[in-house]
Amino acid sequence: MRESFAFCHPIIVSTLHVDVRRHYVNTSIEIPIDQLRVGMFIQLDLNWMQHPFPLGSFRIASQEQIDTVRSLGLPTVRYLPARSDPEFHRSSTEPVRSDDRTQAGTEEAQHNVRDEAAEQLKLQLLAQHAALSACDQQFLAATRTCLRVGSVADKQPLDARAQSEALVGRCVDGLLVNGDSVIRLLSEGVGERNALHPVNVMVLSLLLGKAQGAGPGDLRAIGLVALLHDIGKSRMPPHQWVRTKDMALGDLLGYQKHVGYSIDIGRRMELPAAVLDGIAQHHEMVDGSGFPMGLRGEAIGNAGRIVGLVNYYDRLCNPVHGVEALTPHEALSVIFAKCKTQFDSQVLGVFIRMMGVYPPGSVVQLVNDRYAIVVSVNSSRPLRPRVIVHDPAIPKEQALILDLETVPELGIRRSLKPTQLPREALDYLSPRKRICYFFERAVDAQGMKATP
Repeated sequence: MRESFAFCHPIIVSTLHVDVRRHYVNTSIEIPIDQLRVGMFIQLDLNWMQHPFPLGSFRIASQEQIDTVRSLGLPTVRYLPARSDPEFHRSSTEPVRSDDRTQAGTEEAQHNVRDEAAEQLKLQLLAQHAALSACDQQFLAATRTCLRVGSVADKQPLDARAQSEALVGRCVDGLLVNGDSVIRLLSEGVGERNALHPVNVMVLSLLLGKAQGAGPGDLRAIGLVALLHDIGKSRMPPHQWVRTKDMALGDLLGYQKHVGYSIDIGRRMELPAAVLDGIAQHHEMVDGSGFPMGLRGEAIGNAGRIVGLVNYYDRLCNPVHGVEALTPHEALSVIFAKCKTQFDSQVLGVFIRMMGVYPPGSVVQLVNDRYAIVVSVNSSRPLRPRVIVHDPAIPKEQALILDLETVPELGIRRSLKPTQLPREALDYLSPRKRICYFFERAVDAQGMKATP
């Protein structure tokens, strides 16, 4: 979705007039740093990570801002007279007279400001890394529990139920405590491989259920359906675990049996009827094209609809053969354009709003032509995700997350495949080969703020 801006005026003016006015408005004058004044509109010739201001060009509003600009070590700075306060509307390079206020920032004060800015950046990076590490560790623990459940479900079904309920209960409690939640892209390679799919489906299904307004009891049922929907595959040969385009008929029939096996194990675990129904229906489609019963519309319960949609989305992003993987943005587009008749329209609408146009893991190009990867989306404000921006001047391990909510003029121009990135941007952003998610508490936009 390309963002565009149109400027209209009721009076038709000549192109020459517009060009002259634009030139006047954007004309800048280079002045010594000690001539800065409150009211000047300035432009910093620095990249977006080398200064602490929301934008690289702005009107100076306080002496504190002047002190901060001086601490950046620039000998000169450019100001735009036409965009400054009236007293600075000059058309020449006449220097601004200095007064005693320009001497207020001593070298010691400038040094303190620089130290404070460096310490703030350090703290932001530590908090950013700690938040990701916490999500990674919770996802890893969940996948290990999922593997244990799968290994004991047939022989110790009640123990498997207790472990499953404890895991889902912790996740539901975390979601309910969080208030607004952020959907977070995890590190590459996190989690136990054979449990990535059920845990990923559980996380997104719980978020979707919460976005629908489901209560604690319903969320626990949805979580159990999602976690255990494929539990019956433990009775099948691995080559039948995932449906593929070129699957032989015998293997396809074998694959479809996993639903029955899962229901049987679920009964032995003494799962509630609502959970068993959800497991039985996670491959049903509202248009009747699903299996094993070919159910339609309202005959499919809400848990089955949620888990069925999320299961399909995850398989598009994380297929058996990695070369067939779609980006999260592509996966949503395919579901909406080609498969929307198969899914409940209300559930699909909530899911798309929750994930955003560019879900975490999407590789994008911003309107200023920079490349970025979406790392998190606030499920209640999904249109302005948080991104890591490719900036060769900043080591990638020091790159701060940029919250697009804080910079409304900086939007996303288009989604890209990783193969469309230049090599240096590809190495820097490191798009994930497997897309895995967890959730964390949403924070105020200013708390994760980085500047463009």
